[in-house]
Amino acid sequence: MAPSLEDTTTDTSAAGVDDELAAVKSRVTVVGSGNWGSVASKLIASNTLNLHSFHDEVRMWVFEEILPTGEKLSEIINRTNENVKYLPGIKLGKNVVADPDLENAVRDANMLVFVTPHQFMEGICKRIVGKIRNDAEAISLIKGMEVKKEGPCMISSLISDQLGINCCVLMGANIANEIAVEKFSEATVGYRKNKEMADKWVQLFNTSYFMVSAVQDVEGVELCGTLKNVVAIAAGFVDGLDMGNNTKAAIMRIGLREMKAFSKLLFPSVKDTTFFESCGVADLITTCLGGRNRKCAEAFARNGGKRSFDELEAEMLQGQKLQGVSTAKELYEVLSHQGWLERFPLFSTVHKICIGHLPPAAIVEYTKP
Repeated sequence: MAPSLEDTTTDTSAAGVDDELAAVKSRVTVVGSGNWGSVASKLIASNTLNLHSFHDEVRMWVFEEILPTGEKLSEIINRTNENVKYLPGIKLGKNVVADPDLENAVRDANMLVFVTPHQFMEGICKRIVGKIRNDAEAISLIKGMEVKKEGPCMISSLISDQLGINCCVLMGANIANEIAVEKFSEATVGYRKNKEMADKWVQLFNTSYFMVSAVQDVEGVELCGTLKNVVAIAAGFVDGLDMGNNTKAAIMRIGLREMKAFSKLLFPSVKDTTFFESCGVADLITTCLGGRNRKCAEAFARNGGKRSFDELEAEMLQGQKLQGVSTAKELYEVLSHQGWLERFPLFSTVHKICIGHLPPAAIVEYTKP
């Protein structure tokens, strides 16, 4: 880690200035250490070393696991500077510190980056409510939604409501392993009102190979990132049945149309232009071409739907989690409750195929406009 100014001077007045500067520097914690969480930590850590408004150290909360060697994952990360399970072969940056204690990891941070499977977020929020800084700001990289009796709840809203803090979102055409090896990519920060805070998030994530821009549309950005995983499942079915590129393009177009229609029904404030940002059509394309949801759905279709997604996930993803299957279920619950099933044939059909009520080939039989 780069030495602080305190370490390089003996002048007491200068040390006092240093203390004041340190007090106003932002501290960042990444809540999550899977594939994308580890890549996010790498991006952020490279910037905190070079930006004077941030403390060098980046905390990364690790859900502790004991690896086959008998060692703890967090200890290996701190010894080798590498997440050997979820991002092997990639150095995170020596200023990344893995911390298996969630409360300790978030205690001093005023910038919280949430990047865990969406189904764990409510429990995480309950564990840290009242234990974070009063001036904390959050950003969610999480794709998914919670469905409650009163209706769907976006993860950014869940974080804001549970923790009482503002929450932006970051979504984009981001396959983590490609960003990890510094292939060029883009992403979109969605914010509500505070453009200055959005710009600070952009500054924290933006690198020469990861270009970030901001738009004032949290719900639009977040729903794009959430719904595209369901379309990617459909694209995977097409691939698994060798239906060809024309069919896949048609499914992607229908899926994008349903993404836009559903988003605007749920939140009329969603902007049409958001779907042309990286979080929209670009993320849809890359996920339907190369993401884990497409990959597992292809295997599901090749096996005629006879092997469950839980089984395929365990076999193919080395501990990573699918989001598309659970999101399709949650989406179906919303559509059913609202009486919208007939308006969204692709979304509805994906869920029915996932639970075995329809064969994979139904993806083209039931989704024609």
